[in-house]
Amino acid sequence: MATSAERRLQGGFTLLEAMVALVIVALGMMAVNSQLGRFAVTTQHIEEKTLASWIATNKITELSIQTQWPELGEDEEELDFAGRTWQCQVEVSETPVPNLRRVDVRVSFAETPEDVIHTVTGLVEPPAPAGVVPVNWMPAGAGAGG
Repeated sequence: MATSAERRLQGGFTLLEAMVALVIVALGMMAVNSQLGRFAVTTQHIEEKTLASWIATNKITELSIQTQWPELGEDEEELDFAGRTWQCQVEVSETPVPNLRRVDVRVSFAETPEDVIHTVTGLVEPPAPAGVVPVNWMPAGAGAGG
């Protein structure tokens, strides 16, 4: 029969050593799980801000290419985008420059319109008068297909 000194020389872990190793691994896994949770929340927030930014800039672009100058005041609309329903609040106001109007667009989810996700501000100039041909800024022969 082997003595306790001989058993130690045979190698292996004691029960206490194995339990300490498991506790260390468990703590490490809890930290990894916590970080993954934070990553998921942050990713969702960034996605929502990006989509809201696209909606707001699309709205300002839409107002800037219309044939009518946008009316002063506030307007709201709901729209479906990327599988969700969004609320878009548009406020058009005067500026010190006569030929510019300020447009503030606030975007939120339709179910929580008080929680604004993203705001974009832009300037809109009046549309060109009827009959005015837009300037072709491309040099001759450099346009599409040429």
